[in-house]
Amino acid sequence: QVQLVESGGGLVPAGGSLRLSCAASGRTSSNYYMGWFRQAPGKEREFVAVINWSGGSTYYADSVKGRFTISRDNTKNTVYLQMLSLKPEDTAVYYCAADPRLSTFGTNWTRMDSWGKGTLVTVSS
Repeated sequence: QVQLVESGGGLVPAGGSLRLSCAASGRTSSNYYMGWFRQAPGKEREFVAVINWSGGSTYYADSVKGRFTISRDNTKNTVYLQMLSLKPEDTAVYYCAADPRLSTFGTNWTRMDSWGKGTLVTVSS
């Protein structure tokens, strides 16, 4: 299993930006997709973005397309989420995730191989 540790959350005004980082350790593998989910208070966890090992393929939730960018640095075993033009509705705990199957980032997310503990992002209006 892969151990994941997120960082970079905080309080930011609407329209601001943040960059989240997720450092992976342990059983890292070139087969792993890595991505981000978020969970707002009282809501279900939802998919945000995912990236394959090479970084050549990325997928985003419609709600963040054009504002968020996922990337990874395999030399550092780290994945990033650059968030621009933040909105109050982006407020949530953001979780890093890793799994060898892309499909797990869809409706099967409860079967995710590895989760981080989350980092809180608060966007003030």
